[in-house]
Amino acid sequence: MLQQNKIVFTVILCLFLFGGQIQAQKISKKTTQKVAIDTAKNKAVAADTLNTKLKLKAFKTKAHASYYHNKFNGKRTSSGIRFSNDKYTAAHRKLPFGTKLKVTNEENGKWVIVEVIDRGPFSRGREIDLSRRAFMEIASNKNSGSINVKLEIIEN
Repeated sequence: MLQQNKIVFTVILCLFLFGGQIQAQKISKKTTQKVAIDTAKNKAVAADTLNTKLKLKAFKTKAHASYYHNKFNGKRTSSGIRFSNDKYTAAHRKLPFGTKLKVTNEENGKWVIVEVIDRGPFSRGREIDLSRRAFMEIASNKNSGSINVKLEIIEN
């Protein structure tokens, strides 16, 4: 399970760093396999490990996360980008726009990489607002509106 998380994390990082469609190769003992990343869907088509190391900077633990309501779909964010609940994005009060974050659910260990494109949340006690897609991917209880997460900044 841990190896699979590393694989997915590495593939998603490559997606953010290189953009567009890329292919990476890994030479195994018997065959050469390819990993295709489609940024339009923001997911890995095939999951193989890439030998790259990420620089993660711990930002906050036990941060209270919630997700955007559907009424914000298609509206402009503070950065000028149109919001979509189908992308892996987030809102944070102070982090600069374009900051990539690894958001980990502290309860079940699931994580996702998001990009800060908006300001918020404006509710007291909440640290970050995630797009619905990012939130549902890491939530253990799909009916909950908030979870406790660990935030790590991905440094280039």
